[in-house]
Amino acid sequence: MEYRRLGRSGLKVSALSFGSWVTYSNQLDTKLARECMAAARDAGVNFFDNAETYAAGASETIMGAALRELGWAREHYVVSSKFFWGLSDDPNGKNTLNRKYLLGAIDGSLKRFGLDYIDLIYCHRPDPNTPVEETVWAMHDIINRGKALYWGTSEWSADEIRAAWEIAERHHLHKPVMEQPQYNLFVRKRVEQEYRRLYEDLGLGLTTWSPLASGLLSGKYVDGIPAGSRGTLKGYEWLQERLRDEPRNAAVRKLLPLAQEVGCSLSQLAIAWCLRNRNVSSVITGASRPAQVVENMKALEVAPRLTPELVDRLQAACEGAVN
Repeated sequence: MEYRRLGRSGLKVSALSFGSWVTYSNQLDTKLARECMAAARDAGVNFFDNAETYAAGASETIMGAALRELGWAREHYVVSSKFFWGLSDDPNGKNTLNRKYLLGAIDGSLKRFGLDYIDLIYCHRPDPNTPVEETVWAMHDIINRGKALYWGTSEWSADEIRAAWEIAERHHLHKPVMEQPQYNLFVRKRVEQEYRRLYEDLGLGLTTWSPLASGLLSGKYVDGIPAGSRGTLKGYEWLQERLRDEPRNAAVRKLLPLAQEVGCSLSQLAIAWCLRNRNVSSVITGASRPAQVVENMKALEVAPRLTPELVDRLQAACEGAVN
């Protein structure tokens, strides 16, 4: 496993990490989650990603239970959570980053995880209805109280990230050190263009999600949505239109012979493509079986084989399906 600094911070995270979105509670119970996390840890993974809203809090509960059963020393792993959507319909607890919500949300996550602190906390989306200064102060206070170690954002614009960073700089507060954007062969512009100045100016680190574009880049949806896949899960009906996207499935068909040329699976190729970007601190992977975890981790062996010429061919195959 390769370990990369989280932006300009001193924290090192595994270049491949393991996340719980979609799978925990929907496809994985505590036993299977524990087995997948153990497989990831055996491969050197030290970062496990989560969020308050995943499975309405059940994802944090399952991961916390799995961590207790695994019995790892706390200093050996990094856990994250993300806050914005909330778990209630209360006007001060839903779709917000106000101080009242954030200070309560961290306590709820700690209780579900059964942990004394969470390593990384994210503002899961920007909140246009709360002053950025209020959110920055709340995140700073959470860290000052020892409930989290670092904070960052997820799917914020470059301008929003810079505004939060400058407020923290002006008031000598804990600054946002990482962003969690979607990044894959189909979704590139924000990471490669919009954020470009932030890597050098602010030392921004990235923990990217959906390297397989919700599974499209695994190749299993080129002939439709198979039974038992995430596209058939209750509550994820919105995914079906994306998985049937014909321009992207056409691009996947072009990528298949390139994976064969490299001697790897399409999933491994897509994950390895994300790893080649040195501004990415960690690529968050997901899996519903330990064997799938092991296969995904092999992307580390594939990444060094991606020559500039091959990268150009990969990206050319996706032309017309990129945003």
